Amino acid sequence: MKSFFEGIAYLFEEILFIPFDAMRNLELESWTLANGINWIFMIVCAAAITYWVKQLKKFDANNEERKDVTSHSYL
Repeated sequence: MKSFFEGIAYLFEEILFIPFDAMRNLELESWTLANGINWIFMIVCAAAITYWVKQLKKFDANNEERKDVTSHSYL
């Protein structure tokens, strides 16, 4: 059983973390490149928020949302 957990530890520490080790070593040379994954996430999130706000404006312009106070039975 111990070898099973050691195998899992080896998988994560030596194989799956190779890209993160490379980014850690790259940080000494270029901070921007080392944090490139964060920049990509920020760009994707900004695009998603922009799309979401445009969709909200579109539905608000069509008056598709129920805004009356009695929309729920408990009110």
